Amino acid sequence: MVVRGDRVIAGVSGGADSVCLFFVLLEIRKALGFDLVAVHVNHGLRGDASDADEGFVRKLCRRYHVPLEVFCVELELIAKKRKQSLEEAGRCVRREAFLAALEKHGASKIALAHHQDDNAETLLWNLCRGSGLTGMGGIRPVNGVYIHPLLCMTRKEIEDFLKGRGQDYRTDETNAGTDFTRNRLRHVVLPMLEREINSQSVRHMNETTRQMLELREYVDLQAQKAVEECTVWEGAGDCLIKKESFCACPRVLRPYVLRGCVERLRGELTDFGQVHVEALSALFDKQVGRRICLPAGMEARRVYDGVELRMTAGCVEARRDLSFTGGMENLHDISSAGNMEALRDLSAVGEAGTNILNIPGETCFPERGLVVRCKIVEMPAQFSMKEIPENIYTKWFDYGIIKKGLCIRGRKPGDSIVIDKEGHAKKLKSWFINEKIPADKREEVLLLACGNDVLWIIGYRMSSAYQISDQTRQILQVEVCFCP
Repeated sequence: MVVRGDRVIAGVSGGADSVCLFFVLLEIRKALGFDLVAVHVNHGLRGDASDADEGFVRKLCRRYHVPLEVFCVELELIAKKRKQSLEEAGRCVRREAFLAALEKHGASKIALAHHQDDNAETLLWNLCRGSGLTGMGGIRPVNGVYIHPLLCMTRKEIEDFLKGRGQDYRTDETNAGTDFTRNRLRHVVLPMLEREINSQSVRHMNETTRQMLELREYVDLQAQKAVEECTVWEGAGDCLIKKESFCACPRVLRPYVLRGCVERLRGELTDFGQVHVEALSALFDKQVGRRICLPAGMEARRVYDGVELRMTAGCVEARRDLSFTGGMENLHDISSAGNMEALRDLSAVGEAGTNILNIPGETCFPERGLVVRCKIVEMPAQFSMKEIPENIYTKWFDYGIIKKGLCIRGRKPGDSIVIDKEGHAKKLKSWFINEKIPADKREEVLLLACGNDVLWIIGYRMSSAYQISDQTRQILQVEVCFCP
């Protein structure tokens, strides 16, 4: 985690976990000799209490002669501007602050105070939302520049450590609530497991994450070898995945081989989820000439020897809709399409007939490999915006506002979309121009529409007029699914 000569940024909120981290790093520093810089983010959510947290951290750092960077933000305004929940916006702001301090101070590591209970929460959360090996590995002790020195400790051990030193800390009363998913896992699920199932549940879950991390490292190593055996690379932008070699790989390894190819080609796996892996894998069984478009301007094409991957400016990138970004719990709940080719094909279907959606129910387009699923959900009594799906091909609408039948179609003259809560509408043509959608690609974009009123530019954004609000009584969930 740390070597002599490092400069470490430590996140210090003033809570028990981060104060323990602060003292642990001070002790390690005596033995290893590295520089330490503390970072505190004042979210401005709790008025005087937030300022008191900041004052506590300032006093602590002065006492132990540790440089401190304080970032003061108005989190509510940031969350509103970014259309994120407070929880998600807070994570993003803290990460941005840590990275800014890392760059300013020429540091090499960012130390965070996650412990065994946090790791158990992460494992449960990932399992509940649908997780592969990576999610089952929980929090990595070392993940790039991020290090987690307290992963060997439980929350109780942290509190006992501070009590033994006579060291006080700040308590954020909002953490005691159960509005957020993590808080429910922390205050309801984990205590129940340790009380009624096994008192060592947290430790056992942490041991499981360690084993899963080791297993993932082994799988990654085997996948790297398979990538070399299965692929032919032409320069930096084209990759041929040979069908014969790919199909000779163990089935369990194939998704990791595909991800490895994409990561090598793109340099990252952002927005490349399980649905894209499945669509790419299915392409090996399609006829020569079939194509699919993938996130970030990637195209996959079935060729005689296998599947060719390449970067192309002509592909339609499936961008994240920022209308709602409510927590991370739905990230892996992806059962809909990442295949923009299928969506382009669907735009050719005439407006009359089969493209009128069954609500509730499924509307199938078998010749296009598409299913559009509609479901009506009663508004929960205790509703949180973080429950709204993040998936770019699953959207929630206020069903009470919808007065006519809905259809999926391409654009037509007179189409408009409401772009803000004040009800200001913009012609679809103007929206395309503002978003810099190339003219030759506009015909490929599909719409969920009611007459000329566009509810959803599929793959991009939804109308502000149909968003969920406190007045919503019924929710219409629309899911566009690609069926290989």
